[in-house]
This record gives sequence, structure tokens and C-alpha cells, in this order.
Amino acid sequence: MVKIVRKKVLNPSVTLLEVEAPLIAKKAQPGQFIILRVDEQGERIPLTIADFDRKKGTVTIIFQKVGLTTELLDGLEEGGYIRDFVGPLGLPTELPEGAKRVCVVGGGVGCAIAYPQAKGLHAAGLSVDVIAGFRSKDIVILEDEFKAACDHLYITTDDGSYCEKGFVTDKLKSLIEAGNQYDVVIAIGPIIMMKMVAGVTKGYGIKTLVSLNPIMIDGTGMCGGCRVSVGGKMKFACVDGPDFDGHEVDFDELMSRNAVYRPEEAEQKERHTCRMEQLAKSMIQ
Repeated sequence: MVKIVRKKVLNPSVTLLEVEAPLIAKKAQPGQFIILRVDEQGERIPLTIADFDRKKGTVTIIFQKVGLTTELLDGLEEGGYIRDFVGPLGLPTELPEGAKRVCVVGGGVGCAIAYPQAKGLHAAGLSVDVIAGFRSKDIVILEDEFKAACDHLYITTDDGSYCEKGFVTDKLKSLIEAGNQYDVVIAIGPIIMMKMVAGVTKGYGIKTLVSLNPIMIDGTGMCGGCRVSVGGKMKFACVDGPDFDGHEVDFDELMSRNAVYRPEEAEQKERHTCRMEQLAKSMIQ
């Protein structure tokens, strides 16, 4: 079990939790993830390590409330405990030798994963630009943190309610065409966003890494649930990734596989909500 030492609501659907996990904090690197269970009956879900503090012995995770498990996780408070918290898992992000200038592109809650990448690269002395995209101003997260972890921060919103109107791909293309020469682009966010970013960079011949989030169970390569097609070969995101060459990933297959259990996930969430409502009514009566 790990103790929650800090909880912060970043926006109505995204929450940050900092937990005491000294052994994981000691080994964690940008790009790696953990797998947790909220309680004994809970499902296992992977979450990228958003930050870590080796001196304090803490690990930070940031998640979006999209299903039953993340709803239950959001219900925990400071001083509470998470039943299982295992990691660090996966391979740390590795850049091509000699890379000096990087553009990190994050979309929505994917910015929580982009942040440790930018922070780690900036701390290592690389020149780092960050493009963070959101649907609207009210869901912007980690703006101050990004400002401290990069050379230039560009925020885009789909509706133009904050900073620049447009998509992250629009901003990336404009920066490249303005003469910014990036050795590597790192894209993290919705699958379709990563696919579009890879499409832009492929035309310019820029090495592109994407962090994949397929269905995952054990995190050790045994179950095969997280298999993805990269360069025509089968890879396991939990042990071969989660970072892969964005120009070789079969994004369409990944989107199809990720949607397989959505009806069951929605049903489980609805069933839990109904039970909680019935319990609340019985208590009132």
C-alpha cells in the first residue's frame, strides 16, 4: 500500500496525486509508468509517472476520470491509501545520439506525460520547446510547470479561448516552417493526435517518438494485451515501450483495439453509479 500525501484537482476531470513510494522514486525515469489497484477487488490500470522526488521518496501521477477505476481513485483523499502501486515499468525515453533540440507535443491529459519528458530533457541541458494543446481554457493544466521545464511554451486551444487557436499540429508545422530545426519530436496524447503529429514530421524527416497507451494488464509482457504493430512487427508496449517510432506505429489498429471493451467499461461504470445512488437513497430514508 502507498499513502497519498498530496491531492490537487487540476481541472474538473483531471486530478493529481502524490504518493509515498520511495523504492519507485529511487529508480524512476521519464517515460516509465506504474500499475495500480485501488482496492482488493479493483482492476489493474497503468498510469505514467508524471513526476518523482528522490529526496522525498514520492511519485506523482495525474489521471483523467474516464472509467470506474479512475472515479474510485479520484474519491481517495490525502492520508488515504492505494492498495497496489507497482513500478517503475517500461523503458525510459531514449533520444537518438547527438540530439540537442527537442519539441515535446502534448494533447489534453497527455500533457501530464509530456511534462516529465520536457523536465528531464531540459534538466539534461537540451533545448526544449513545448506545444500543449487543449480543447478550451478551462481544462488547461500544468502551465506554470511547463514554463519552468522548457525554453519556449506554446499553448493552443481548439476553440481559441486561450492563447493560440488551432491544433498542436498547426503550431508544430508553423514552427518547423519558420526555421526551427528539431532533432526529435516527442508526441503524447490522444492516439489520433499522435498519428497526425507523426504525419506532419514524416514529411520533414524528423525523428518522432510517441508514447502508446494500449490495453494493459500485467505490465510484464506475459498477457499480450498491450501488443501493438510497429514497423510490421508485434511489440509489447509494457516491455518494449511505451515509446515507439511514430512513423512506424499502426495507429488505426491501436485505435481499434483500444475500443474493444468500451461498452463493458461504460456498463460497469453505470452499474456502480446506480448502486451508489440506491445506497444514498436508502440512507436518506
